[in-house]
Amino acid sequence: MFLRMVALGGAMALTAPAVLSASDPLDGTWDLDVAASRFDPGPRRASDTRTYEVDGDSIRLTGSVVYADGRSERIHFDAAFDGKDYAAAGSPRVGTIAQVRVDAYTSKTTTRRDGKVVATSTRQVSPDGGTLTITTKGADEKGAAFNNTLVFRKRSM
Repeated sequence: MFLRMVALGGAMALTAPAVLSASDPLDGTWDLDVAASRFDPGPRRASDTRTYEVDGDSIRLTGSVVYADGRSERIHFDAAFDGKDYAAAGSPRVGTIAQVRVDAYTSKTTTRRDGKVVATSTRQVSPDGGTLTITTKGADEKGAAFNNTLVFRKRSM
């Protein structure tokens, strides 16, 4: 019995680091699939590339968005999945972002400008890890309502 426990303990010790170091499904670089996305009413995007780095409850986003009208934004934030507001840079519509995890594949975000909620989003990675869908409802900088669904494909490494 003692030998079985030692063997089991050794096997757990060898596999635990692999489980603990498994990367988050959101980690990586994602490219917008414009044809699969829905812009209601927009603004329509010509491209959108985002790189997420997740380490436990910490998350970093760097991204580049080009709109159909030629405008562009470089977006960035360092935040945590704790529901608190963190500064977000690069978009005139967003001053802060707050995020919470729903499960390993899903998170909810609230973006604010000058303390006022401007949008809420659900960000979900598919079970196979290849598709990221972000559904966002809110109001743009002019107060016009929008309900956009952005579909991203993960770049292969």
